[in-house]
Amino acid sequence: MNKLQDELFAQKNTKALLKQAQQAAFDYIDSQSTQRVFPSETNLEKLTIFDESLPKATSDPSLILELLNTVGSVNTVAQTGGRYFGFVNGNALPITLATKWLSDVWDQNAALYVMSPIASKLESVCQNWLNQLFGLPEHTVAGFVSGTSIATLSGLAAARFRQLQKLGWDVNQQGLFGAPRIRLILGKQTHGTVAKAISLLGFGQASIEWVDCDNQGRLMVEKLPPLDQSCILVLQAGNVNSGAFDDFTQLCKLANRAHAWVHIDGAFGLWAKASNMFDKHTKGMELADSWSVDPHKTLNTPYDCGIVLCKDPLALTSALHQQGSYIQLSEQRDGLLYTPEMSKRARAIELWAAMKYLGRAGIAELVEQLHSHTQFFADLLTDNGFTILNDVVFNQVVLSCETEQLTKKTLSLVQQSGECWCGGSTWHEKSVIRISLCSWATTKQDVVRSVDVFVKARKQALQT
Repeated sequence: MNKLQDELFAQKNTKALLKQAQQAAFDYIDSQSTQRVFPSETNLEKLTIFDESLPKATSDPSLILELLNTVGSVNTVAQTGGRYFGFVNGNALPITLATKWLSDVWDQNAALYVMSPIASKLESVCQNWLNQLFGLPEHTVAGFVSGTSIATLSGLAAARFRQLQKLGWDVNQQGLFGAPRIRLILGKQTHGTVAKAISLLGFGQASIEWVDCDNQGRLMVEKLPPLDQSCILVLQAGNVNSGAFDDFTQLCKLANRAHAWVHIDGAFGLWAKASNMFDKHTKGMELADSWSVDPHKTLNTPYDCGIVLCKDPLALTSALHQQGSYIQLSEQRDGLLYTPEMSKRARAIELWAAMKYLGRAGIAELVEQLHSHTQFFADLLTDNGFTILNDVVFNQVVLSCETEQLTKKTLSLVQQSGECWCGGSTWHEKSVIRISLCSWATTKQDVVRSVDVFVKARKQALQT
């Protein structure tokens, strides 16, 4: 053994370090009810302790964990509590957190069956369960990626491959220079990650044809330009501000008749399909060609867990093909075929645990609870004089005060309070406050406590 190996074996054994980390994690969980949602200025100043030159020698691992516990824990944002309402960030179900701990010890690479049979099997199971939950064709395939940004990139890559092939062009062999023109049809309220994916795929912003949206952010069917087989139409299951859903039935039927490709960005909203309560909004989504969705949002798995779904398996695997003489494919599922990555974390393990634990009924109950608490939040805010600007169709609330200046000041004071946290946005060219309710842990008491913060913040803002 070399010197480093000697130190690694001699310093602390793995079990001792894991027990130390476990105790720190338990202390963190016990403090959640009293912890600020956003760190205090005093604690933020402590972060300067990390500003140091690269150590010249190895360090004591137990001291490293202690530093992270004492300085790191108090400088986290408490997304795992019930009063974080920013950026559509989910929580983590206890079973998924425990599963992640176990699978992190396994440290599996989910690229190939021969690298991890358990990861391969659970990816296959999750794929089947997702198709059943969302009502998708049985042959729909799933790729497990970091989040919706990469899922959208993957879905649009499959669309690029298939639509160019329809036009007599093999993008894998011929590239994009000289290729037939592809038209990207997007609503003006489309999430920015879609435009980013379009740029990364080499289309350019000039390829986008922007379509007007209604006052809830839904793409207006009557404003849709004529479609053909050169088109890729991107729709939304859950507008990032209002939570609104596009009219999938009408739009998909028009696209299907024209042989256009439809991709649905359903980062948090696609999960609404689990409950009959949202049939009005999710009807027709199965008519699309590809979908992107985040379990780490609405389903409450840990972070770094996204999914691309595609009912054209050959288009997806062709767009994301991997070559290498050393790659050992199998007759089982090889996960690298369905994602841009080769080496990748075994994300499907905690996804499987979440879906196994909740079942169809539990997922439905979870999304219904999120909606119920969101509506309760909006009703209490209305009762206290705030203006709700959107129809609360799922888990998003857009609100404002009497003036734009008062809205901004109120938001700033809410964020500074440490009692709860939400973000701001621009809605119909005005500054607004945006509430995203995504955590399984949020209770009605959390909502009441948070509304009190809003009321006090507005009162303080009026006095300054």
